[in-house]
Amino acid sequence: MPRIRSPSDAEVKQQPRAFALLHQVSAGSRGDGGEALQADPQLLQEFVKLYGQPTAQVPDGDISFADFAAMFSRPAVDGKPATSCIGYAAHDNAGVLVPMTFDRAAPGPSDVRIQITHCGICHSDLHMVKNEWNNAIYPMVPGHEIVGIVTEVGEGVTKFKPGDRAGVGCMVDSCGSCEFCKAECGEQQFCKGQVLTYSSKLPDGTVTKGGYSDFIVVKESFVLRIPDSLPLDATAPLLCAGITTYSPLRHFGLDKPGMRLGVVGLGGLGHMAVKIGKGLGLHVTVISTSEAKREEAVKHLGADAFIVSKDSGQMQAAAGSLDGIIDTVSAKHDLAAMVALLRVDGRLVLVGVPEVPLDLPSAALIFKRAMVSGSLIGGIKQTQEMLDFCGEKGITASIEKIPIDYVNTAYERMLRSDVRYRFVIDIQGSLVQ
Repeated sequence: MPRIRSPSDAEVKQQPRAFALLHQVSAGSRGDGGEALQADPQLLQEFVKLYGQPTAQVPDGDISFADFAAMFSRPAVDGKPATSCIGYAAHDNAGVLVPMTFDRAAPGPSDVRIQITHCGICHSDLHMVKNEWNNAIYPMVPGHEIVGIVTEVGEGVTKFKPGDRAGVGCMVDSCGSCEFCKAECGEQQFCKGQVLTYSSKLPDGTVTKGGYSDFIVVKESFVLRIPDSLPLDATAPLLCAGITTYSPLRHFGLDKPGMRLGVVGLGGLGHMAVKIGKGLGLHVTVISTSEAKREEAVKHLGADAFIVSKDSGQMQAAAGSLDGIIDTVSAKHDLAAMVALLRVDGRLVLVGVPEVPLDLPSAALIFKRAMVSGSLIGGIKQTQEMLDFCGEKGITASIEKIPIDYVNTAYERMLRSDVRYRFVIDIQGSLVQ
């Protein structure tokens, strides 16, 4: 098997992309003591084909890191300043993303630098670039479903080292002193001083820029460890879609094996709710307006049952059968019909954000003693718990991987719900020129 000698710190700073690729093809062989890393020959061959030079040959014996890097060299990124970052940005509310070069701060004592390998596309990215929530700061580099390889850490960092697999979700900072930040479970998503991963301001006034870029620098306390058992690309959406559906299941006690869970909508969030629900041992019923999604829900995602919400007979037959429902729909729909599916003391949790207010079915709630609530994402501690759970159960998102220059088309397709079920940008394979 090929062995690649571990690079010096100077080589890592000069060739962070190659370093990230090295630690993907040598998973499980970190070279912590400076020894050579043993590459998986089949994986190395695949990576050379995907990300390397067309004429590159996979070696049989030991090689230097410089020789390894040469197989994957890209003139535009090799040797560029360490703080110079390339990304795709929107410059106004037209929402069109174009290449942009900008500077990121060098890692401070408590910071982690991550060479981004993949970044998921969340529907909220589309809302943000078009300023539909009136909080855009341009130029805007979106992306909060970020995974990659650590290439540098500050002197005070203790939980991460170069070569580790790491991720960043929706937040990169918070005040650290309020009741939510100090909560044992960690609830930074409710902190008034929360700093979002992009289009937000750090305490020093720096505007955050997200994962549609080749690297990111984040304080250690907001960096997440990606389990070795999970592929980086299909793990990226867990940093938003995964925690958005995992958190309410845990928080509202809808996580006991054998409980009956309904999932309304089968998109990016819905398909993760099905997978996580099954991982928890729940009986999962998908509720959709489209009969065409039945086979996908049951045969491919593993749902136990499927209800067409427009079919009054099916809805009546399932009345009073569910302990809880995760409602992922972001359009106006009938909440009373969903409440009718709940048992007494059932819980309907909204995670979708419709553009218009929904009608609250007071009588339906009263006669069921039912609860309607909402849920955002989850804190850092719970997000790590979710990742570890998914690593144990082998749960990932169903994705379509795309190059960065396809992102504007991907946005158009998202508007038509034309994706199964999450776009993921192959950053290391396309954001290199």
